Amino acid sequence: MKEKLLGKTLSELRALASEMGLPVFAGNQLAQWLYVRRAGSFDEMTNLSKEARALLSERYETGRVEPAEVACSTDGTRKYLFPVVCEVAGRTERSAVEAVMIPDEERRTLCVSSQAGCRMGCRFCMTGRQGFHGQLSAADILNQFLSVDEAPDLTGAVFMGMGEPLDNYETLSRVLEVLTAPWGFAWSPKRITVSTVGVLPVLERFLREQRCHLALSLHSPFDDEREALMPVQRAWPFRAALDLIRQFDFSGQRRVSFEYTMFSGLNDDKRHADALSRLLRGLECRVNLIRFHRIPDYPHGPSPEAVMEAFRDRLSRSGITCTIRASRGEDIFAACGLLAGRHGETKEESV
Repeated sequence: MKEKLLGKTLSELRALASEMGLPVFAGNQLAQWLYVRRAGSFDEMTNLSKEARALLSERYETGRVEPAEVACSTDGTRKYLFPVVCEVAGRTERSAVEAVMIPDEERRTLCVSSQAGCRMGCRFCMTGRQGFHGQLSAADILNQFLSVDEAPDLTGAVFMGMGEPLDNYETLSRVLEVLTAPWGFAWSPKRITVSTVGVLPVLERFLREQRCHLALSLHSPFDDEREALMPVQRAWPFRAALDLIRQFDFSGQRRVSFEYTMFSGLNDDKRHADALSRLLRGLECRVNLIRFHRIPDYPHGPSPEAVMEAFRDRLSRSGITCTIRASRGEDIFAACGLLAGRHGETKEESV
């Protein structure tokens, strides 16, 4: 299998060019073609000689892969299915992951996947129910940005698709470098939000090294209830993550938000709203209320809209900025918690 160039940094592309006997500036040209001009093949890289292109194609591929399927929602949301190959337990496994483009007036936001499946095991999430099927490479993740139809018009990205981004942090860090570097996509970090359940061994590193926004999955202010929803609470208690977050400054452009999926009769009453207010008091933050989307064999249903509005208003009166996130793409299973992808269709020989 040829090595993919997507995901390589400028210094790595320069080193690659030098190793192949090409001028060092050919590495700059490769970065320009991959990330600025967004070429899908070496044939498009016309300021490289034919000999250089032939040499590159013998050992490398760009890493671009077209979506296998596209589903379109009545609200304009589009879900893309991308084939990937992951290494899991000493073997390669063919899978497919989903990315979702969410339109909102002039904005085009891409919801990006970072893993095939997920090992966090949240009870109410279809991705979590799939189990873990492998880490996505930097090429797999960046390909989602480059191969959706709306690629030239994307205004932002949320790492809220399949997988736990901080469970694939080295790759995530590389992707964020490409997205924000002047030789890459040249995006402001403020155009990017990374969502996490609070992987404590990595969270501090993320907060120190990255400048993009953070979204932390909460779903209940009570430890026992959160553990019932999210087993990772046992290993990585939310209060420990919150203590860490309070050590950083979120009073400027960088934001921290808390994701709160609402389940009818479970976490949507005044007691929960007041406990959440006390928990977040004094922290510059936002709470996003998310309507639960039903999944098979899960006992709880979504909170009624009026209950969500009352919860929002109670938080707002306590001084917490709170919004109800619009539900998008439910008819194509693209809404929060519904991404599943496809896994294990073909298993190849051991590696």
